[in-house]
Parts: sequence; C-alpha cells; structure tokens
Amino acid sequence: MVAGGSGRRFGGPKQFLPLAGLPVAAWSVRAARAAVDGVVLVVPAGGASAGAGLPEAGATGEAALGASCVVTGGATRAASVRAGLAAVPSDVDVIVVHDAARPLAAPALFAAVVDALRTGDVAGVVPVVPVSDTLKRVDGDRVVATVDRSDLVAIQTPQAFVADALRAAHQGGGDATDDAGLLEAAGLAVGTVPGDPRNLKLTRPEDLAVAEALLSGVVR
Repeated sequence: MVAGGSGRRFGGPKQFLPLAGLPVAAWSVRAARAAVDGVVLVVPAGGASAGAGLPEAGATGEAALGASCVVTGGATRAASVRAGLAAVPSDVDVIVVHDAARPLAAPALFAAVVDALRTGDVAGVVPVVPVSDTLKRVDGDRVVATVDRSDLVAIQTPQAFVADALRAAHQGGGDATDDAGLLEAAGLAVGTVPGDPRNLKLTRPEDLAVAEALLSGVVR
C-alpha cells in the first residue's frame, strides 16, 4: 500500500486526511485486507506522516491503520514500492500494489486482479477504464493533433503481479508512474480487467469532497 507521497499538488499528505470518519489510507487498507493475506503500508520519509494517530515506521495493528506493518518510503514512487517489497515475505507468490490515495477501490477489484493473474498467462494485471474525453496533443498553447482514443484506457490500482517478476522489474532501480510500466519495459506481458469509475485518485482538494459524497452512500 503506497502512501509515501508528499502530496505536493494537493498541498500535503492527503493519504492521512480524514475521510468519512477514517484517514484516507485506512479505507484503502480496509479494502485490501478483505482480499489479501497481509498489507505493508509505506509512509513518507522524513516524518511527513508524523502526528497524532498517524502511522510511523514499525507500527502494526491499530496504530498502522490496520496494516500488517509500516515501513518508510523513498524519494520516488518506485523507491517507495521497493521499500515495501523488502518487507514482503520471500515466499509470497502474488503481490498487489495499490495507491493509498485511491480509497474507494472495492475489495472485489483487489480480488479481480488477483484472480485474472492466477488464471492468465501474464506477469501482471491492471484495472482499466475507457477514456471518455476527447484527447488533444498540444505544443505550448496550440493544438497540433487529435489523438485517437479507440485503443486508449486509463489505468488504476490495485495492480497484481507475479512476485518474482515484480521484484526483478524493480532490481534495476528504474522509475515509472506505475509498476506495470516497469514490467512492460522488461518485455513482460500485462493483462487487464475492467476498472471502476468510482475508484478515483485523490489529486486535488476538491477530490476529497467527491470521495466523501461517494462514501456517504455506503458508510453505515
């Protein structure tokens, strides 16, 4: 569970802000725990997550927002994932990577990527949603082309991987906006499952209000 970002675009570590009575990351951990055997929560380096009730490296159980353990991340997303991988037992055969800033991912989506990985001849599986907006390529403030969106999709997390393949892809120390990109660069096959339009990523402050509204329909 990658929660190591500084939240520069948001204005702070959004993954620990309150959302419908729980920290954002706690919703993500709760969904993951319903579908996987254990959760490693990766928090920002340098004490960016420190504060009342917020998890610190080494925490477990309630102090870890329900995660199995908490580790400190790195300067980039890929570095944070590698820190989390180091805490995953070596005998695990499937590893799921999820961004804590996607608190609306349902347990069923975690199960779907794992099931597709186990039944398909691929090294990784990612959730995808169709691109609905018209896409333009620009140069500065000028449109230079309209992009054909017929074969384009938007990628979400959680993403499931054959553990050995994911570890090998990270051994080179490369960086990517998601872990599937590292597998693709290594020439490994990545499959897809339908994603969930509700599975939004919190990027701007107004996204938190949207997530709150969506959760209000499911929180008892």
